[in-house]
Amino acid sequence: MAEYHADQAAGLRRLFGQEGLRVITFAAGSEGVGKTIAVANVAAAMARQGKEVLVLDENTAGNVAAVFGAAAKHDLYHVIKRDKRLAEVLVNVAPGVRVLPAARAVKKLGKLARGEQEALIESLGAMEHPADVILVDASTDHPLGFSPLGLATQETVVVAAASGAAITEAYALIKKVSLGYERRHFRILVNKVKSAADGEAIHANLAQLARTRGVALLDYVGHVPLDDALRHAARLCQPVVAAYPESAAASALRAIANDMLHWPPAEAEAGGLEQFVQQLLHLSQRIDPVTIHAG
Repeated sequence: MAEYHADQAAGLRRLFGQEGLRVITFAAGSEGVGKTIAVANVAAAMARQGKEVLVLDENTAGNVAAVFGAAAKHDLYHVIKRDKRLAEVLVNVAPGVRVLPAARAVKKLGKLARGEQEALIESLGAMEHPADVILVDASTDHPLGFSPLGLATQETVVVAAASGAAITEAYALIKKVSLGYERRHFRILVNKVKSAADGEAIHANLAQLARTRGVALLDYVGHVPLDDALRHAARLCQPVVAAYPESAAASALRAIANDMLHWPPAEAEAGGLEQFVQQLLHLSQRIDPVTIHAG
């Protein structure tokens, strides 16, 4: 048992121990708010600054690879079952951006046998070209109510579109996770707004509501404007930052990506992000669907 834990720790250090690694989860209260598009564009923008970006994608349909015109054929679960090598599952969608499909794996994390946990650690620890940034595109329909990847991540960006229903659902998600898991800090990205003032107002209202009710502290990430360039880029199966770099949406997404790279490291990251995977495996086996749905 001691040897197993030593091997596991060594693998985690190889993957997550490098200085400066960031892990950021993007979540949403509902579908259709532009979360996956935002993840893809932030990843592309960071890669254009020379960063190696790994996207952990919990989604099946409408996934991050598809935004780049690529197809995700396998899942991290195939690696865990030792049916595929990690290199066969990773999708290289653009220079500096790799997508690791994990829709099946994330639903099995809480039930992994010891050998499967070893396979997970060994494969990730041996990955070539360690990432500078890991972006998690969290599914909105995790059977346990919220992504364990999201719970293990210190930074969670909640994407809300500028509509009454989307804002309500975003707040409901924040309240649910706050009450269920004592998460008291989130960041808000407001999408599809007509003006910067609209985005700031939506964040201000959400933040005041969450603060006065003792739910959470909500920081502002920024806004992405309504922009036809996003629709045109989708038709080309490219991120807007690549297809229409001069557009307003691309400019906003580049600014958001740049700011993220300069966020202060979370306190829990002080010992290296080895803690991320340790947290992930720990939480996955203890997440309580009754608690998480109670909010």
